[in-house]
Order: sequence, then structure tokens, then C-alpha cells
Amino acid sequence: MRIGVVNNLRAGKSQDQVSRMLGFLRSHPDVLHVETENAGVMPDALADLARQEVDLLVVNGGDGTLQYVLTEILGSGVFGDRVPLVAPLRAGRTNMSAMDLAAHRDPLRGLEELIACTEDGRIAERVEPRRVLRVSYGHGASSIQRSAQYGMFFGAGIIKRAIELNHRLFDQGSQRRLVEGVPGATLVTAGLMGRLITGDQSGILTPDKIQILLDGQPLDHGEFHLVIASTLSRLFARMRPFWGQGPGGVRFTSFAAPSQKFGKAAIGILRGKPANWVTPEAGYTSRN
Repeated sequence: MRIGVVNNLRAGKSQDQVSRMLGFLRSHPDVLHVETENAGVMPDALADLARQEVDLLVVNGGDGTLQYVLTEILGSGVFGDRVPLVAPLRAGRTNMSAMDLAAHRDPLRGLEELIACTEDGRIAERVEPRRVLRVSYGHGASSIQRSAQYGMFFGAGIIKRAIELNHRLFDQGSQRRLVEGVPGATLVTAGLMGRLITGDQSGILTPDKIQILLDGQPLDHGEFHLVIASTLSRLFARMRPFWGQGPGGVRFTSFAAPSQKFGKAAIGILRGKPANWVTPEAGYTSRN
């Protein structure tokens, strides 16, 4: 089995982590690798690995890097019909997908484990089939059409705004190491939810107007504080805001505006164990 690594040099890692990974890869010439510093070079980097017939593609980056990789593989067809196994490492600012797949906390250790499994013929034991979301933009003749994106998570409302606000607040300055990525997103999300509990629905907390159909059936509500669709079972900070039933592979949760007793409902919802009164009629929907 041929291993290839997409090594994102700007995925929130320290220079020491980058140096360690590059040194390791140089000492393992049998492991193919390409280095990327921006999304623009991703197509050519993956095409290079595809030409060398990589069987296991290791993504040394975060959720954003994985999204770019999956989009090139499934959207652009860079590997053709020969889609490789994909193994994300926990090397970015947010690593929900890698964490949900039980990747090692240390990216280098995670890569070492994958290499050992391939050498011992045990890689099949590590394979966990997952569905991938396809998100396409544009509706109607007047909208701007953009290519579809592929990934493991889609969010609108509070969670999307929390991640964007976290990047704006903490991407610069001495606080970055302490609060970037998952810690920062957790703090900002908690702060926004706290404001929502107090009844604040202004500014960044203004509900989004969204039309939602689940398996062809529309939701009754037209405005939402939060919409999540994912093939992951848990999100950052070990949140599991899914409690819906059904055979579908996409987990979906939404909080309508208004939602009844949001303060009392929040803790149970985040654990995936809401109170009995948390129902679509009260503004809370969760389905598979």
C-alpha cells in the first residue's frame, strides 16, 4: 500500500511541529509527500499524488484542509475512479473530523501508527466508512453559481459566526496560542449562547432566514438561531447536539427562532440528551 501525505504548512501548527513532521518525512523516503501553503496549490499537489497511485492519503492539517482535499477528490475527480483511503491527522486549529475518528493527539504519532498498520497488514482494522456532505451554492437564475464543496460538517447561525468571530479576535497577537482553534471557538460559542439565553437577538445573534427540507419535507419554522448538518457524531468541545432518530447518515439539528426555554434546554441538547419537552413544536428539531 502506497502512502501519500498532504502536508499543510499553515494549518495552525507551530514551527516546531512543522520541522518535526518534515524531518520525519525526509527520513521515510517510501512515504510520498507534498507541501502546501495555500488552497491554490492543492489541486496540483493532489494530482501529483494521484499520478503516483497513492492508496492511503494522509491529511496533515485541520478540518479546512480536509474540506479542500475531499472537494478535489469527490468534486474535481483528481483521483478519477480510484479514490484512496483518507486519514486526517489532528494538525489544524479545528480537528473535529480527526478527533471523531479517534486520531492520535500528536500528528506525528498518528502518522507513525498508520505506517505501522500498513506494514503489518492491519490497515483494514482502522477503516471506518463515513458519508461526506455535498454543499452546493446558488439558487435561482440571479444567484452567483459556485462549485460544490465537500466535507464532514455544515453549520449556520451561532456556530458559524462563533468560528468566524474567533478567527477575527484571536488570529493575531500574544493570545493566539491559548485561545485559537477549539478553545477559542468554545469560548466564543458559549458567550454567544449566553447572550441568546438572556433574550438578546440583535446584531450577530439576529436569526437567519432559511428554508429547510428534510427528506423532502419542509420544517415549519422560517428563522433559525442554529442549523447543523454533519456526518460526525461529536463536534468540538465534545459536543454531541444530535438526538434524532432514523436510518439516514446525515445528523441534523436546528434551533428555531424563537425557541422555548432555550436556557433550560441548552445543556441537555449539547450532550445529545434533551428534556422530553424539547420538540419541534418548541422550536428544536433533530433528525437523521
